[in-house]
Amino acid sequence: MAGLDPVSLTADLVRCASVTPADDGALDVLHKVLQEAGFDCAWADRGGIRNLLARWGAKGHSRTFGFNGHTDVVPIGDAAAWTKPPFGAEIEDGVLYGRGATDMKSGVAAFAAAAVDFVQTTPPEGAIILAITGDEEGDAVDGTTALLAHMADTDEHMDVCLVGEPTCPDHMGEMMKIGRRGSMTAWIKVIGKQGHSAYPHRALNPMPAMMRLMDRFARHELDQGTDHFDPSTLAIVTVDTGNTATNVIPAECSAAVNIRFNDTHSGASLTAWIENEIARIDTEFGVTTELKIKISGESFVTPPGDLSDLVAKAVEAETGIKPVMSTTGGTSDARFVKNHCPVVEFGLVGQSMHQVDEHVRVDHIHQLKAVYARILKDYFA
Repeated sequence: MAGLDPVSLTADLVRCASVTPADDGALDVLHKVLQEAGFDCAWADRGGIRNLLARWGAKGHSRTFGFNGHTDVVPIGDAAAWTKPPFGAEIEDGVLYGRGATDMKSGVAAFAAAAVDFVQTTPPEGAIILAITGDEEGDAVDGTTALLAHMADTDEHMDVCLVGEPTCPDHMGEMMKIGRRGSMTAWIKVIGKQGHSAYPHRALNPMPAMMRLMDRFARHELDQGTDHFDPSTLAIVTVDTGNTATNVIPAECSAAVNIRFNDTHSGASLTAWIENEIARIDTEFGVTTELKIKISGESFVTPPGDLSDLVAKAVEAETGIKPVMSTTGGTSDARFVKNHCPVVEFGLVGQSMHQVDEHVRVDHIHQLKAVYARILKDYFA
């Protein structure tokens, strides 16, 4: 395929062991490629995290298309379980292996290659911005939010943005994301009074209170879904006392629940519901409960329109499949970008992301570059 090879660029990125928060040279690889192609590059580092902002064209142009992605990856887990070197970028039978091959160094390589070729062969009347972070897989505190803060401080702006996360469940082209559910976690500690299990009247067992609370959470129907979202879900992810003695009533019990919620709710409304349920338990059982909440992101949706149509038409033209517009899955940095401009997501098949022997088909990387190139062509037409 002519122009900048996205497979070679993917391999160069995979060979960087950029496990959050390390960068290991990944963004330097992109900085070199983009700067040589005529992009104005700036660092938006914060909190020890490296972030790269690259722009081709005039700052503040009324037609500025943005791409967002990340080069950091999750840990490899058990190295002995890998059949290929986790950071080797080995290609076998048309498949490239390595941590981040799918999530999402190939996506970053594809949109970088598409952007470079596009501005060099058909310079547009407008601007293209690439906002690439090294902090998405971790707490995401100093990643895309730092890039957006830097853009605000320097009068940089994207009119629309495409996040290159893997979005397709099984086949290239089948799904794009026009929004994401909100995500929050609640850590709950029920405090009673330790005692001998033969004399329960002398203790205050936190376990029945916790079990009742968890049962109420598990039985509660949060909603039945909305126009663009499936029903919200609540998962009990841990319950623990740390008690190994069967003749001891524990003093406390801890649990955690994770909620993925649609636009029926907000983090604040769900927090209020949890607090109300806890207050009921405290009254009924005479226990004291401590609560800690972390809201990772609110739900959002970019209503179907010009941007989603632009992406969907390009995907169908290059893959032969019209993508479903979905809001499923976990969180992504689109939850931050949506405060800046309209945003959608389209990327590769994500089946192997975060797994041992993470891999991506080479032909899919080329296909993804072609999709991104067509999106740019049609946007600036």
